[in-house]
Amino acid sequence: MSAAGNGHAHPGRAERIAAGRAVRNEVPLDAHAATGVEAGRDPIALLMGQAESRVPELVPVRHARMAVSPFTYFRGAALPMAADLAEAPRSDLEVQLCGDAHLSNFGAFASPERRLVFDCNDFDETLPGPFEWDVKRLAASLAVAARDNGFKRKARKEIVRSGVEAYRKNIRTFAEQGVLAVWYAHLDVESTIGRFREQIRPKAYSEATSVLAKARGKDSRQALTKLTTVVDGRRRIISQPPTIVPIEEVFSGLEVDIVYELLGSVVQSYQRSLPTDRRHLLGEFELVQVARKVVGVGSVGTRAWIVLLETSDGEPLFLQAKEAQKSVLARYAGASRFRNQGERVVAGQHLMQALSDIFLGWTRVKAPDGATRDFYVRQLRDWKFSAPIERMRPEGLALYARMCGWTLARAHARSGDPVAIGAYLGGSDRFDKAIVEYAEDYADQNELDYVAFRDHVKDQLVGVSPN
Repeated sequence: MSAAGNGHAHPGRAERIAAGRAVRNEVPLDAHAATGVEAGRDPIALLMGQAESRVPELVPVRHARMAVSPFTYFRGAALPMAADLAEAPRSDLEVQLCGDAHLSNFGAFASPERRLVFDCNDFDETLPGPFEWDVKRLAASLAVAARDNGFKRKARKEIVRSGVEAYRKNIRTFAEQGVLAVWYAHLDVESTIGRFREQIRPKAYSEATSVLAKARGKDSRQALTKLTTVVDGRRRIISQPPTIVPIEEVFSGLEVDIVYELLGSVVQSYQRSLPTDRRHLLGEFELVQVARKVVGVGSVGTRAWIVLLETSDGEPLFLQAKEAQKSVLARYAGASRFRNQGERVVAGQHLMQALSDIFLGWTRVKAPDGATRDFYVRQLRDWKFSAPIERMRPEGLALYARMCGWTLARAHARSGDPVAIGAYLGGSDRFDKAIVEYAEDYADQNELDYVAFRDHVKDQLVGVSPN
């Protein structure tokens, strides 16, 4: 569209390069080694404050999951890290941030064309902000996970360097491509593993191909077998408290009928957020049962439901409706332009992901207690797979880091200005070295925070299982 058509002129390439280089004068690449951790910070208070908006009986489960290891603590501590990032040097080269780009929030899932693709897969905290916040969250997670795996310092630094270098080089590659080429780019898992076959051990390659085969089996039919049983001729979700609790056990008596009536209107409302063809497809299914489900680490305590639907022929579809609260970045990067937090999540996901779930949508719910809550909805399983980080060797985690770095660069190139970011980062490894130093230092801080958190919650975790 011309400038006359959209109301503003786009800057030329030379101007964008100059803008990126100018930022480097204001925020040198070496400055990104600073963690932003200030004396007197109180990450525990931030985490305890999050409990106020969550399901009370699930808060101890969240804390138990975070208390398992420094890495599980890191996964749940997106808010304290956001506070630290806000105090560190800031480029203000804005992109759509994942907001919680740790390495376990990347994974594989089925594309609409039924190929297994690799991408970011969690957007609860998505919001516009400076690109390096996502890079630092990813890099720190690599350092923390590598420590949990017992890797030595040299191996940890190489893993982080691999991921950051992949980000820097690929954002510069995307800067040379047309916007449509960037938009269509995606990471096909099978071809990627094949391309790196010579760089990994035969046993690791065999394990990777076996994992891919298992991932293809994770769909609504597999979920049906694992999560449901037949009672008196009716398909019912199996109760596995506190992880999965059918709605009939959450509510009782007449409340259940009221809730199901409400859920029927919620499904209709969500359906209106889908494109016309997906509305038609969803219309082939009828609501069967709903259950509360505990998900993730940091998300535990937010309201999440699994929704079982079936066609008249018994074909299943499992959806997951997950509460969307304000992003942890909002108080540091500014409020979202979307009033509905579910729409914020969906819009961010569509902008960052190359290929999104065909049932991805949002809605707003007025609950029986009178509270209004926002949700986003997606398929529960569709070849979804998360890498077994804890079983990876150093070379495997380094390869995974490169995949994450490429993916993050592609996502940022779609939503931001890869020309300006690429010019800012330059062709040297100065940024890579700064982030490697940052990641190690932040991993040190994470261990201190983890010990303080575990000591703070130890009394409430007596008898509480993280599972």
